[in-house]
Amino acid sequence: DVTNPSKQKGTVMETAVVNYLRGAFSDTERTIRRGALHGRQDEGDVHGLTHRGERIVVEVKNRRRLEINDWLEQAERERGNADAAYGVVVFHRNGIGLSRMGEQGVLMTLETFARLIGGDTDER
Repeated sequence: DVTNPSKQKGTVMETAVVNYLRGAFSDTERTIRRGALHGRQDEGDVHGLTHRGERIVVEVKNRRRLEINDWLEQAERERGNADAAYGVVVFHRNGIGLSRMGEQGVLMTLETFARLIGGDTDER
């Protein structure tokens, strides 16, 4: 519903994340894009990112209150729904405007972080 203020805030943030990442990766083909809604089987908000050939799903949050546990669980669930290797959360930091997208926050599990930087997490 486009009249829902919460959804509008989310859409604005998702679009800002996509635009920032397109610029950061010189994505002239516009492969980085907002994801389609899939209801309970949602597959994240931003698609088109990969690392070493494996897909990354990005969940975007534009809320005042941090809900870290819920957000990380959602990112992991949507990573699984999308059959992606990595799930991360990009969140709007209070007091940091959307003109400063590079200063927004990124959350992920320690396991995801270790795998992204080349660690072996099979021996947990």
